[in-house]
Amino acid sequence: MALGFIKKVFTFGKEKPGDDTAPDVAAPDVGAVEAPLEPPAAEISPAKTTATEAEPSALDAGPAMPILTDEPEPPAPERAPIAEALETEVFHPQPEQPADLPRGEIEQPAATPAALPKGFASTTDRREPEPEPVAAPRLTWFQRLRAGLFRTSSQLTGQIAALFTKRKLDEETLQDLEDLLIQSDLGVETAMRITDTLSSERYGKEVTGEDVSRIMANEITKVLKPVARPLELDLSHKPHVILVVGVNGTGKTTTIGKLAAKLSGSGLKVMLAAGDTFRAAAIEQLKIWADRTGSTFIGTKLGADAAGLAYEAFEKARLEKSDVLIIDTAGRLQNKTELMAELEKIVRVLGKLDPDAPHTVLQTLDATTGQNALQQVEIFRNVAGVSGLIMTKLDGTARGGILVGIAAKHKLPVYFIGVGEGIDDLEPFEAEDFARAIAGLAH
Repeated sequence: MALGFIKKVFTFGKEKPGDDTAPDVAAPDVGAVEAPLEPPAAEISPAKTTATEAEPSALDAGPAMPILTDEPEPPAPERAPIAEALETEVFHPQPEQPADLPRGEIEQPAATPAALPKGFASTTDRREPEPEPVAAPRLTWFQRLRAGLFRTSSQLTGQIAALFTKRKLDEETLQDLEDLLIQSDLGVETAMRITDTLSSERYGKEVTGEDVSRIMANEITKVLKPVARPLELDLSHKPHVILVVGVNGTGKTTTIGKLAAKLSGSGLKVMLAAGDTFRAAAIEQLKIWADRTGSTFIGTKLGADAAGLAYEAFEKARLEKSDVLIIDTAGRLQNKTELMAELEKIVRVLGKLDPDAPHTVLQTLDATTGQNALQQVEIFRNVAGVSGLIMTKLDGTARGGILVGIAAKHKLPVYFIGVGEGIDDLEPFEAEDFARAIAGLAH
């Protein structure tokens, strides 16, 4: 009999019944079970044995060698057919274990230490007992907003505190403060409002950083309150079309997903259209958001005409009686004339289907771009008729004051602000909350 690897065959983790003392034998291929051979009686004789069994030596550290005889090999035991996928795998039987344990992990009985009298402790286990897990309390929106604006507020308030250390308020100090506020992207108008108010209240007196922060929060609130408006949807138009525009990297697609989550969560029927036909990743990302939010998704092949997709999306949304249609667009720089012309085409096509469409044009702004965001708003407003803003990535910059400068200059509604990647990190814009957070004040 040829020597080789010997493999046991198991069905569903249990060994086939047989004599435990018999040597293992190789099994034939699945589906090729041979009938047992009955050798002639004349050929079976003890005299033909060519090797005798011997007891292994106590010094023999190697495995016992198989016994060679002229006797024919015993027939292979029959086995039930096994799935074809199991033929190349070796299975080891496992003791019975609970169904919820992974294969190969055996549940061990827990040790039950003897109870000790009061005043005694075990010396065999001095480990401190593990504390019970406590769920972290959920932060309020204002707490998350303050955390997101921490870099902006800490830099601004730190510079203000250093400026007013043991100094009375005079013309030189007011000029230094105005320069500091302008450098913090609050804008010239807001900086002058803060210094004028501070001058009227505290001129010639000692001023602390807390005094400046309080006045700054009040004046920023006055600038932001006129632009802090809710996003109104005219649901008499079905669908209400929201076109989302902005420069590459400002978070358009993620913002659309978060808006869809809010709208579908309120019971509205939402459709998402992947109008960024230049990036396969953008199409796939929007499809994922549609699945997560229970929204209908419509997309097209890479490089297709975005205006044509907008047309098809509007017709499908109207046919399916969707309440809201949100159309993503390709990120485009404001100085690329040909790309801005494509955006104008999307707006024209939608206007032919509904004279009032798009009903809302949202521009996403990245807070990290600072002063460049001012120019972006001006260009996109002229091309696409931007009707409102969403500021993102306030948590990643010390230049969050740019939102105040944009509000003061353009007077456009600010509907939402984002301070993170989570689905709950996009919330309606509240002027007073933002002003107090940027000034480093408590709620």
